[in-house]
Amino acid sequence: MKTDLTDTTASQINKALVKARRAIGTPAVGMVLTLVIVTDEENAYDALKAAGDASREHPSRTLVVVKRVSRSPRDRTQSRLDAEVRVGADAGTGETVVLRLHGEVVDHAQSVVLPLLLPDAPVVVWWPVNAPLDPASDPLGALAQRRVTDTYACEQPVKELAARADAYTPGDTDLSWTRITPWRSMLAAALDQVACQVQGVEVEGEEFNPSCELLAMWLADRLDVPVRRTRSAGPGLTAVRMDTDCGPIVLDRADGSLATLGIQGQPKRAVALKRRDTAELIAEELRRLDPDDTYASALRYGVERLKQDGGDAPAKGERGAGEREAVPAPVESAAKGPAAEATEEAPVTRAAAK
Repeated sequence: MKTDLTDTTASQINKALVKARRAIGTPAVGMVLTLVIVTDEENAYDALKAAGDASREHPSRTLVVVKRVSRSPRDRTQSRLDAEVRVGADAGTGETVVLRLHGEVVDHAQSVVLPLLLPDAPVVVWWPVNAPLDPASDPLGALAQRRVTDTYACEQPVKELAARADAYTPGDTDLSWTRITPWRSMLAAALDQVACQVQGVEVEGEEFNPSCELLAMWLADRLDVPVRRTRSAGPGLTAVRMDTDCGPIVLDRADGSLATLGIQGQPKRAVALKRRDTAELIAEELRRLDPDDTYASALRYGVERLKQDGGDAPAKGERGAGEREAVPAPVESAAKGPAAEATEEAPVTRAAAK
């Protein structure tokens, strides 16, 4: 059921929600959180579709804030709020309100959103594109327990990671980090199968893919070894090679779907490691609303420190079937100091999956 409201208020929107629930015979509110999506008109459809698919797992009230750009100075001084209320089959398993802000009200979106939040329920704010540099200090971000951004959608994704690290506040997260959850789980499981010390790591993937940097920083932070970042034609992450004193451990995914895990002394095995869509990523982030300390630690490791410690190799181009470039022996970084020496004597630190 859809209800269009023109030049409306938050009070009228709440009344329309109650009326729509009664009309379809579900007066009770059975939603677990409020998801606020801040986007533009171009990306609103895709974001709303992903949120609708995720609502099957997390019934929620979804508020889509679309800030409309006024063309003339006169329009910019006239505030107007238009809303589209969706309940029932048109809104997945929850409720959806599309808010289109015009004029001066664009700068005060929090005053529109605040009366529409579910009482006594967590709030998650998601910016599919054009996220603020400091999400926690944004007026809408200040209302939320979790703030979800996506550095992959930025103009300079890798540089954006440094800005995210400087402005990090507990509750911040990034879909570029969520994308590597299966990789982290698989690598942690591979290390649990051997009693070896990791001496160096190579992470291979697309040049402008922040997930590759985040995975490399996570490995460097958890294993305290040099991590080398190399570039490939993609798609996304293509391979991780861990050099150990028992032989290499290689996780290779050339086609973006099926990966091969190779451990020295064991037969190679095929593992499902497909690239997930946005709905799956959002659903995963909504499963936990507590601060992600593992993400914070990896993010604060720093891209620049990663380049200094492990180096950054030039692009390899597309690899043929079974072709790999020889990986040079890892060199201990002088910046590591005693920590690097300790890894030669102490057992390897296990990489904990998210």
